[in-house]
Amino acid sequence: MSSLYSDRNEPDESADRPWSVGELAGQIKAALTDNLPRRVRVVGEVSNLSDRNHWFFSLKDQDASIRSVMFASAARKVGFPVRDGLEVVATGRIDFYDAQGSVQLYVDKLEPVGEGARELALRAMIQELRGLGYFDLEHKKPLPAVPRKIAVVTSRSAAALQDVINTAQQRWAGCELVLVDVRVQGDEAAPQIAAALEDLSQNGTKQGIDAIILTRGGGSIEDLWAFNERIVADAVYDCSLPIIAAIGHETDTTVAELVADLRCATPTQAAMTLVPDRAVLEQQVDQLARRMSLALQRRAEVARHRLDAAARHPLFSQPQRFVDDARQRVDRLGEQLAASLPRRVGDERKRLDAMARTLDAVSPTNVLKRGYSYTLVGGKLLRNADDAAAGSELTTVLADGKVVSTVNGETPAPKPRKPRTPRKAKPLKGEDGEPTLFA
Repeated sequence: MSSLYSDRNEPDESADRPWSVGELAGQIKAALTDNLPRRVRVVGEVSNLSDRNHWFFSLKDQDASIRSVMFASAARKVGFPVRDGLEVVATGRIDFYDAQGSVQLYVDKLEPVGEGARELALRAMIQELRGLGYFDLEHKKPLPAVPRKIAVVTSRSAAALQDVINTAQQRWAGCELVLVDVRVQGDEAAPQIAAALEDLSQNGTKQGIDAIILTRGGGSIEDLWAFNERIVADAVYDCSLPIIAAIGHETDTTVAELVADLRCATPTQAAMTLVPDRAVLEQQVDQLARRMSLALQRRAEVARHRLDAAARHPLFSQPQRFVDDARQRVDRLGEQLAASLPRRVGDERKRLDAMARTLDAVSPTNVLKRGYSYTLVGGKLLRNADDAAAGSELTTVLADGKVVSTVNGETPAPKPRKPRTPRKAKPLKGEDGEPTLFA
């Protein structure tokens, strides 16, 4: 089989013989293998990416495009997100894929190009910080209403410092500014900024500092990159004092601004946000004074109405009338008492007389006077004849004296008595109708 790269002017006896597709594919593959390096590095833009398992995409520039494939084992080692439009450097080998009749770049390594690498690293860090809650609103600290002292973390030579000073003096001259001089660009900037914030977090409250302004003027992305470093983001997040960040121009956004308690577009806006305006405060004081005056007037008016209403009450307008009414009630009660007392005494006397008659009616002395007597034996009342034994001394008590006698002979046996049906006794009544024990 002759080479495709043989001299075209040299006669070829097999030129008239047709090749099979396989033979042509083999010649193409051999030509690529023999005339290209075993590994190549190609810079281009990713296009038509399909990353379900193996990655299939194209690398292109303004002149050409080449199909590329990256197997899953190599794709898993890529440490950054790959997307269409990303400029990368692909390392691999060129080969001819017989089945599809196409030349492909088999990639085993991908690297982002230049600023793309830095941008991808920055996006990865932002995603990590978001997952850790660095940007959550719950972590944002409230700003003081009227700060007495503010720490300005920036470079002494920065134009942003003068903007903050001028704005603060115009709005509230009583607010003290404390400069914390740090580098704001270059390799030493991030460590200095982080150290300054850590010191303010630990000692700022003791120094009377109420808040921090972290700022610098505009510049390129390289100039502002210190505010995208992780150590600065950690220092802002861990700071115990509220931080307002204003880095670069309005269109610039850094990680420090995302983590800060409040982001402002410019240093001037940061100062305006944190330092109260004296004129506005004076207006607020005047408004509060007017509101308090009106409130006091309303309360005084209400109190005056209540006082007038109380003054019109008869208790205060005609106090003698209440005294006279009370005196009349006392007199009327005295007359009622004087009229009812004799009647009450007469009624009680009648009750007492009735009770005395009742007691007289049941008195034993009165019963004896009516011809009754009772006999004692041995000092006890004699109730039955059997209790009076022969020789016993009996004492019979009469109304006008006593008779002592002695029992002679035997006492005859008592006759058996027939049982009687008990009857309900009717109470006896005396002369006054009250119950009595005797007739």
